[in-house]
Amino acid sequence: MGSHRKLMLKVELARLALVIMFAAPFAISAPWQGIEPLKSRRDDVERILGKPLPGPGEATNELRFKIVGGRVTVTFVTPKFAETKHLDPNLEGTVLQVVVEYDNAPDTPQSLGVEADPNFAREERGPVAIYRNQKDGIVYSFMNGRLRRAYYSPSAEQLSRAQKR
Repeated sequence: MGSHRKLMLKVELARLALVIMFAAPFAISAPWQGIEPLKSRRDDVERILGKPLPGPGEATNELRFKIVGGRVTVTFVTPKFAETKHLDPNLEGTVLQVVVEYDNAPDTPQSLGVEADPNFAREERGPVAIYRNQKDGIVYSFMNGRLRRAYYSPSAEQLSRAQKR
């Protein structure tokens, strides 16, 4: 490879690094299985997870699904929530939160890397340890050291940006 090509490659890599560095603070909430808070809608959720379990889903804006190893509950932005939080009305009907409840997950705080991650705040309540990352909208709940629930919500920044000005 010629010295000119090497120089051009270095310049392109530097540009890419700058794009990544400056885009990172504007990251959106963490999606779960392709379901993204304040973006995905009911059709997206059902396409990904299949038919919801029977129940009062329409009335409560909540759908429940059985998955291998647990259950998933998806809640949606209601008109009242959008009004209370001063959100753009176009966000009504989008996913507000995904809660994954595991029956017997092998994951631990160490295996998920949350114990050493400074973005996660830890809170303990007896045998329950909760790790919260408001920047990315993720909360993990561990019971006796094993992952019990994972919550995927809009990040604080994403909610702030979604508010009407």
